[in-house]
Amino acid sequence: MHRSFVVLSAAAMFASAYAPRASALDAIFADGFEFRDFPAQPIIDAGAPADAPALFGAAGAPSGGPCLADPQIGTLFPGNWMRPRFTWIPSGSENLFELRLAAQNQSNALVVYTTASSWTMPATVWAALSQHTVDRPITVTVRGATYASGSLTSGPELGSSGAVRVAPVSAPGAIVYWTNTSNGMWLRGFRIGDENLKDILAPADAGAGCFGCHTATPDGAWVGFSAGEGGGAGLGLLSADGQHLTPSFISSSAQMLMARQDQDAPSFSPLHWTSGDRVALTMYQNQIIWTDLEAASAAQGDGWGVLARGGESTNAASASFAHTSDDIVYVSTPDAVSIGVTVTNGDIHVVPYNNRAGGTPVAVVASGDNEYYPAFSPDDRYIAYDRAPAGTNSYNNAQAEVYVVSANGGQPVRIAANDPASCSGLSSPGVTNSWPQWSPAAGDAAGRRFYWLTFSSTRAGGAPQIYVAPVVDDGTTLITYPALYPWNQAAGDASHTPAWGNFAIPF
Repeated sequence: MHRSFVVLSAAAMFASAYAPRASALDAIFADGFEFRDFPAQPIIDAGAPADAPALFGAAGAPSGGPCLADPQIGTLFPGNWMRPRFTWIPSGSENLFELRLAAQNQSNALVVYTTASSWTMPATVWAALSQHTVDRPITVTVRGATYASGSLTSGPELGSSGAVRVAPVSAPGAIVYWTNTSNGMWLRGFRIGDENLKDILAPADAGAGCFGCHTATPDGAWVGFSAGEGGGAGLGLLSADGQHLTPSFISSSAQMLMARQDQDAPSFSPLHWTSGDRVALTMYQNQIIWTDLEAASAAQGDGWGVLARGGESTNAASASFAHTSDDIVYVSTPDAVSIGVTVTNGDIHVVPYNNRAGGTPVAVVASGDNEYYPAFSPDDRYIAYDRAPAGTNSYNNAQAEVYVVSANGGQPVRIAANDPASCSGLSSPGVTNSWPQWSPAAGDAAGRRFYWLTFSSTRAGGAPQIYVAPVVDDGTTLITYPALYPWNQAAGDASHTPAWGNFAIPF
């Protein structure tokens, strides 16, 4: 049976889905106790005039001020997110800004005056705020003015104003993404909350000039990837700790199988990742194949095989395992597939693994558009995927948008994280929202299940960057939120195809 749900925006759901719940702390607040995580005095950045609080004392204009680009109003932070960096787009000649944060259970408002167009919250303030002001609105307001010769020549003008929230759960694991930098191609990653990036793999480590389509093994110890030259790719597996070690369990027969060309987009299952049953799923010559990484023989049927898709004559792309079940989600397409993932007319199907035998596919999404890059949520309730107009190529498609659908089918949900801040002058479709992948676990709190998605987008000036999308299921409603930007990325790098797993990267 199809699971039905209502879709509402984050803004529409704040009052109901995120109403403060009764707790022991609420009783304390009712007695007058408040947290003092925000400083009592304004923060005046270097370069801002000492009398900035007095200059901004006037009410000023009710509109026309700077627009908060990140975090977007209405978003939801994981409880362990990196300290927020607030970035806004000035209006006209504005060169002096006031950032204000306030919450009902905080005795002070945090007020910042700066000449910069961004400000990063101190780690100590964020550590306290993310513990104390959870599941409550934190109002963010930005005002701007033009300052010259000791006075304001215009403003202050009110810009963005609205609430953000801290979720009552953390986001697990680490994100590893492909990036093309001034120092060459890399896989880089970070644990959620960590502001420092780690170099995981370079092409030389993989013994190839190009690599990608990477993912984590279920234990997080290894990174699986495609690596090769000129479009041909073999299957690689190296340690996630940056030491570039090869697993000792890979047999000599499996090494031969992994070296075959045209193997792309590996995937692994927690149900098939124990001694004697370590399997890699890859795309091979427009088909889904399994490879036994401990194979005693390289013969077809023993060390590897093509997964049967009974009654289906189309090609296959972008196959990946479920987590709690033995299903595989993939793209069914009449196209010849490029690098195992690139199609122009795709539908989302699911087929059982069935002890390497495959089975009868079931269509989950077949709308007439091009649907591709599917991935199961960590509990297999949902499938995230990309959608673009029919007949357009899935590779680097500016029209791509991320959708979520129940694994049982039904009405797909376009997530709010597709949309950049309206003041950026950009809109979606048009910003290449691509390659959605779920966090390795969801968190439960107060009758809600909190999911996290990562994807790439070109909304930050043309070069792709990595983003995180909060998605919450309250039992009847799927609530989606504006995207979060991990600001530890190098803004000039081309960063995309993120994977989110329990990667054992060092802190």
